[in-house]
Amino acid sequence: MLQLSELRARCAPLSDRFSQLWGRLDVAADERRLAEIETALSRPGAWDNPESLTPLLREKRGLEDEVARLQKLRKAHDDMLEWLELAGENPEDEALESLAQQQDSLEKLLDETELVMLLSAEEDGQDAILEIHPGAGGTESQDWAEMLLRLYTRWAARRGFAVEELDYLPGDEAGLKSVTLRISGPHAFGFLKSERGIHRLIRISPFDASGRRHTSFASVDVIPDVGNDIQLDIKETDLRFDTFRSSGPGGQSVNTTSSAVRVTHLPTGISAQCQNEKSQHHNKESALRILKARLYNLELQKREAERQAEYAGKDAIAFGSQIRTYTLQPYRLVKDHRTGTEVGDVDAVLNGHIDVFQHDYLLYRHEQQR
Repeated sequence: MLQLSELRARCAPLSDRFSQLWGRLDVAADERRLAEIETALSRPGAWDNPESLTPLLREKRGLEDEVARLQKLRKAHDDMLEWLELAGENPEDEALESLAQQQDSLEKLLDETELVMLLSAEEDGQDAILEIHPGAGGTESQDWAEMLLRLYTRWAARRGFAVEELDYLPGDEAGLKSVTLRISGPHAFGFLKSERGIHRLIRISPFDASGRRHTSFASVDVIPDVGNDIQLDIKETDLRFDTFRSSGPGGQSVNTTSSAVRVTHLPTGISAQCQNEKSQHHNKESALRILKARLYNLELQKREAERQAEYAGKDAIAFGSQIRTYTLQPYRLVKDHRTGTEVGDVDAVLNGHIDVFQHDYLLYRHEQQR
């Protein structure tokens, strides 16, 4: 049974936490900038070249989300204080339950706001291109890759993010050989960059008649989707385009014509492909978009390497490193090897509840870079 004294004691630290956080925010500045953008968009001729407005519209969307979230945070704090006063005057079960629910809501919004404040890098506000590839192990690893695909699509659905499948290659018997997604939403890349690396699964294999325990690996790569916001000097002569027939189940001529496209950047050897659309033109556009994102990510990695040189030895993260283990047998636990974060509810994690890992990773990176 809820006790007023316990709820009152919980209100104080939540209120203090809100006050400290609110003091670091500048909601008025966000609202002023939002008004400036709306004024610019309403000027005569502003929409004559819609493509040039993409960066401004992206900024507008981000500011609208930010202002709405902060207004919701302020309201949750005010509502908690009102329920505290009502519960003090009439401490019945209904009032106490409402106060407890409001405290939970405020705490959740505080966690979310603190998390977003850690997303300070220029590319953190971008959409994300996420790729999953199974490791050695055939069907077992391909099935694990499919499980990770479900994890990230469910994570995106919980946040209201849009997911677009750019490329998908099914496995021989089950699972997948590779998949590329575009995940669109506020700070999509900032949240998902915590997932880059090798993911390990330990379980009793459903494909082993002897019921033995197997270890499977899959790699996840996440890069910012720069779209047309950033201009890269890519010469047409540096690109090679190859067309081929799409693989996988057909239907409507998808794998009977050479509609799939692979584009290679010759100076770096970086390539990208897309085969999901029936139109070769659309596949070419998507492949170029992925290639551009990969080239931009290469520049980001160079910058990061320069920054890391200033505090070499502190950062244990490297491309290809094992970042997280999902153990289903002989016990159930998900552990992030970078932060030490552990979660016992494996089913929840596999259904997309990875927020705690993202939060702790961003805190970890913030501390490493101080």
